Amino acid sequence: MHGMSAVEIAAPITAVTVFPDRARVTRSGVTALSSGEQQVAIGPLPLGLLRDSIRVTGRGPATVLGVDLITRRAAEPDDELVTALEAELREIDAQVAGLADADQVATARVAFLERLAMRTASALSTAEMERVGAFADGLDAQHTEVLKARRERERLRDDLLKRRAAAERRLADLRGRRQPDRLLAVVTLTADEEGEVDLDLSYVVTGASWTSSFDLRLTGERLALSWYALVTQQTGEDWPEADLRLSTARPAGALSVPELDPWYVDVHRPLPPAPGFALAAEVSDMAVGAAIPRSPAAAPPAQTMAKRAAPMRDSFAAVEQGPVAATYRPQRPIAVPADGTGHRTVIGTFEMQARLDYVTAPVKAEEAVLRATVVNSTTHTLPPGRASLFHDGDFVGATSLEPWAPEEERELALGVDDRVRVERELTKRSASKATLGSTRRTETEYEIRVANHGDHPITVTVLDQLPVTRDGAITVKETIAEPAPAERSDLGVLTWKLALAPQGAAKIRFGVRVEAAKGVEIAGWRD
Repeated sequence: MHGMSAVEIAAPITAVTVFPDRARVTRSGVTALSSGEQQVAIGPLPLGLLRDSIRVTGRGPATVLGVDLITRRAAEPDDELVTALEAELREIDAQVAGLADADQVATARVAFLERLAMRTASALSTAEMERVGAFADGLDAQHTEVLKARRERERLRDDLLKRRAAAERRLADLRGRRQPDRLLAVVTLTADEEGEVDLDLSYVVTGASWTSSFDLRLTGERLALSWYALVTQQTGEDWPEADLRLSTARPAGALSVPELDPWYVDVHRPLPPAPGFALAAEVSDMAVGAAIPRSPAAAPPAQTMAKRAAPMRDSFAAVEQGPVAATYRPQRPIAVPADGTGHRTVIGTFEMQARLDYVTAPVKAEEAVLRATVVNSTTHTLPPGRASLFHDGDFVGATSLEPWAPEEERELALGVDDRVRVERELTKRSASKATLGSTRRTETEYEIRVANHGDHPITVTVLDQLPVTRDGAITVKETIAEPAPAERSDLGVLTWKLALAPQGAAKIRFGVRVEAAKGVEIAGWRD
């Protein structure tokens, strides 16, 4: 620190780049420098920042020599006021104790008067009854005075306890006003001449993140995709409406290109255990070496900066594509307080062309699902997120989108359309018993009917399946398929593609024969 005192300058937050699990914050300030070496303090900074992430840049007739982080302890509360309140509490406690002592004395006096009255009454004769009455009246008056004084002390005690509670609250509030410790970045500079410099201090903090969500709105065969970002942060400092950017990069502490070492196998040869003290010594040496603290790396000396330049104009590009990530600037700045609540902003809205058809698998459910096949025609790799689906303005459901690269094709289910009716019926079933040297045979036939009750032509993909045998003792054969399927898979899935005019209908028939050797029970059969 060279014994110099640092001058603290105002450097508000001017830019924030939020990553999926952290954020880079930039503060900017202007200060006037005299010639020679001097220090400037910027803060307060969040205590949880990553200390090796501090960077300083600037513009003006100066050179940055280094940056250090220091912690300034907060000032203690006003000692005089604290002392006065503590003295007041002690005085109140003494008065309450005095009232308690007076109560004990009053209780003893009442007991004394009662005993005195009993002894006096037994000692006096009948002729002295007049004196007994007068004596009793005197005792009653004294008893009354004692009780009256006790009630007055109860009132004083209540007043003192209220004063004590108020003083305790004031003392607790005063002690609670102690400001937290302040973390400051102290920048050491050297200037060749007097002048003003602009300083930009950036650092990385954890406790911040952003996630994506989408609205997919289908109108006709056009799909409008609205991309939203939900930003949350609990970094310890509020973010004002600054230059907010959202990055898909995931900064890591250490990166390296993966390499593989040779994979050796050998005969197992047990080794004798090493002496315990030697191993302990090695571990101890390693621990001591690892425990040596490293001082924060100082910023390398920068070249002497040019004269203070005019401010650069902001770039309003929606996206900056990097080699492995992209950075987005929302359409409008938003303030994000450090309370952990989500703040939503729009990244962009894009138009995509959708190819619509219907898909039905009546063996599972007799319904037709509207499917949109969409190619990501934007230049953006859309990150994963929850997507709300809308069809002609109506909400039809939600889905989760996986990362979606440019020119990649996706299928989106847009809900069941009741205007497309689907029915599947078992029309034939026969089974024969196995005789001597023969096999047992089961035959079934199905009929699928699809009707379009809408006012425009549609294409329907119908899926059904044949059983697949996993044992040579069971054989499966397709007996009928009208019309012929457009596709057959190795796993028995049959695919038909039907073109239906408005109010049109189509019918599909297919059948299967399963034969099993005598004594073989078929598992997994269903009608």
